[in-house]
Amino acid sequence: MTTAPDILTVNPTRDPLRFRDEATGTLITVPDDWQLVEPGDPGLTRRLKAGGAHWVVVELVRNKRFSRGVLCPMERVQRVEAELDAERADPAYARRLEAGKRRRKVEQAEYVEDFEGAVRAFLRFSAPFHSLEAEVAHKVTVHATPVGSGTVARTERIPLPERARAAVMAWMRHQTTDYDAMHIARVKGLRREVRRDLAADSHRLLDAHRGSGPHATPCALCAAQATVPAPAATVTPPKAPYRGDWRLGG
Repeated sequence: MTTAPDILTVNPTRDPLRFRDEATGTLITVPDDWQLVEPGDPGLTRRLKAGGAHWVVVELVRNKRFSRGVLCPMERVQRVEAELDAERADPAYARRLEAGKRRRKVEQAEYVEDFEGAVRAFLRFSAPFHSLEAEVAHKVTVHATPVGSGTVARTERIPLPERARAAVMAWMRHQTTDYDAMHIARVKGLRREVRRDLAADSHRLLDAHRGSGPHATPCALCAAQATVPAPAATVTPPKAPYRGDWRLGG
């Protein structure tokens, strides 16, 4: 066990003052003069991290990672909070904040338009199904693009056309197949295999709307378009409960 401060990513344990170094598995104890700053203020978090030694606390819940905040020296927290309070009291800060909101709103609107265009380019239905293409593209876009939705559309790690393809496949998996009602055994790779098979079915369903041949009925895609309402544009992702006991920093 070590108590030496460093820049680490750590996972909580049953002991609120001891953490496990994610890289090495070593148990480490929080220094006496450190405190936890919970997530919620990105500006504060960035400055605390830039100020020197800190531990990023990440909890693993059902194979998902949830940020629980940053551990760092109390003196730094107090100093940075005072600096931010002074800056945020300046009217110029409010003007910059409002300008940033307007810029992000414009950027989001542009991205939504680009994403919907990429979805339609992927669908590329034939003339008899252009209205269906527009409806499906709109519903996929409204579902996938809200900030904070956590969908594939929000990642920048893959190109826009690939994001559009993946978003369509995900939407169809939930709306045109029985995936949500399936009981899939917890066998490694099985869920991926099921998704791969369903994706193949979805591609065949899309191909049926890309040609000039007869349109088979009943059609799962047409039924989904007619019955599934577009979700609200604002999505607040659920926050997993923390099961620990933080007794740091008062």
